[in-house]
Order: sequence, then C-alpha cells, then structure tokens
Amino acid sequence: MGSSCGTCDSKAGCGQASSQAQAQQAHIAQQEVAIKVSLAKIKHKILVMSGKGGVGKSTVSTNLAVGLAQRGYQVGLMDVDLHGPDICRMLNLEHRLQDAERGEGRLLPPIQASANLKVTSLEYMMEDRDDPIIWRGPLKIQAIRQFIADMDWGELDYLVIDAPPGTGDEPLTIASTIPDAQALVVTTPQDVALADVRKSINFCLHVKMRILGLVENMSGLICPHCGKVVEVFKSGGGERTAADFKINFLGRVPMDPRVVTGGDAGAPYLTSGEDSPAVEAFNQVIDKVIGQQLATPRPIPLAQAGGCACGDGGCDPNKCSC
Repeated sequence: MGSSCGTCDSKAGCGQASSQAQAQQAHIAQQEVAIKVSLAKIKHKILVMSGKGGVGKSTVSTNLAVGLAQRGYQVGLMDVDLHGPDICRMLNLEHRLQDAERGEGRLLPPIQASANLKVTSLEYMMEDRDDPIIWRGPLKIQAIRQFIADMDWGELDYLVIDAPPGTGDEPLTIASTIPDAQALVVTTPQDVALADVRKSINFCLHVKMRILGLVENMSGLICPHCGKVVEVFKSGGGERTAADFKINFLGRVPMDPRVVTGGDAGAPYLTSGEDSPAVEAFNQVIDKVIGQQLATPRPIPLAQAGGCACGDGGCDPNKCSC
C-alpha cells in the first residue's frame, strides 16, 4: 500500500470522493441560506408536540391553524409527522405536488387550503398515500429542511408545525433548524399521558425551546344526548403539570364526538363556530396563543457600531438577541 495519496493506486477515486464531499458541503450551505431566507419571512413558529400518541395533537394543530387563518392571519401548516402524515386528510386536501407549478425561484408551492392558509405534508408528495415511509434519521432530517427551504411559504404571521409524538428526530430537527420555534404541548389528563408529556417539557428545556403553553385535550366527554360532561380520563392533570413546571396553561378542551366526524370528513369541528363547549374552549386556547405572541418582546438588534447592544458590562440575554 502506498504511503500517501500521491503514490496510491486509488488516487482518481480519492479525488472523486473529495469532489463529491465538496459538492455536498456546497449544497448544505446553499440550503442553509434558503432556510434562513424562508424563516425570516415568518413571524411566529409554533411546534405542536406531545409525549404520547393518541392525545389529539394533529387535531389541535389543524384547528389552531384554521382558527388563526379565520381570524385574518396568514398561516402555514407544516406536517412533519413523516411516518403518519394526516393533515391533508383532516382538511380534505387531495392535491398532488406532481400537478403543481413551481413558483418564483423554482420554489415548490404549498397547498392553498384557503385564502389565508397554506399546507404542506409528505402525503402531498406521495404517489400512493397508503405507502409506508420507511426512513431513518438522515432522510427525515433532510425532508424537514426541504419543507422549509424549498417551499414557497411567503410572508406568514404563523407557521404551525405538527410533529409526531415523542422527542426524536423530527422535533429535534425543528429545534435545531428553527431556533425561535415555540412549543405548544398537548396532553390528556390521565397519569400515563402526563408521565410522557413531562419528557416533552424537559426536552424543550434541554434544547432551550420556549414553551408557549400546555393544552389539556379530551378533558371530559360531552354526552351527545344530555350535554353533561363525563370524566373519561379524569381532568385537571394538565393544569397541575403546567403549574409544576411553571409554564402557561392554555386550557382544557373536552371530548366531543363531532370532533371525530369532522376530522374524518375533512371539516375541522373545533373551529366550526358551532355552539358547543368544545368549540368555545378551543377558541379560548386560540385567544391565549395570540395573546402570548403579542406579549412576547421582539429581540433587540445588535448595536450597529459594533459590539453587543448590552453595552460594556457584558452580554445580558434579557436585553438583546446575542
């Protein structure tokens, strides 16, 4: 074996590998720029997450995005639940990316679900929606980055991101790619769900993601016959957990059979305007989300004359974004 690449029989192969690595690095750098350009046009990014599956996280994501759009905000809804993308079905969207025309700068168009709501999901890009997604971490990370870099989101007030349950690749990629994302954590009241949601809260603390608040979903069942509330999963556990971690409690949303039928029909019920305790409760959640965003101070930019806006006394993260 030769002592260096200069005498190695595989010299041509080494050069080819080096060129490929350089091309890959260049692509990543270009994508990073595209991500920053896209995110700079979006005011608020909300990651809807949960510690456990089956707590109604996608229902909360969908109705939150629709509710914000109904109030006149420009909203994007990004489905990063790559192994179980359901957002398109919950909004009755059957668009296919293959049929869409690329926009300005060859960016891909999201689905225009309504005048104020844009949606993207892996299901939008699949030939057969029933095909399984058998991907490991690197492919999932790259797909999420492309959702941000390659989609023509334009100017948005809110980007709502629906993540799969847990603290794996998808929420971790959002945390690292969107530094100013805020988490909205969804749980149900029973102890098993609360044990897992505490992991989600600690995940946010670990990656330094601001927690917008916690929603206790399925907090009692509204009887379709008498209208009374039946405590199926108990209630109050979400509020106690929020108090334990000193985070905002955004409200309890009771179960209603019409939420299920609305989701299956592609007509989100919690933002339907119907006279229902569940609809009223969710409207209050939306009010609190908007109130939290309005109360969040904008970062103070760095001083133009060089150095930090904090002055000579050292960096104070409460005064600037450094």
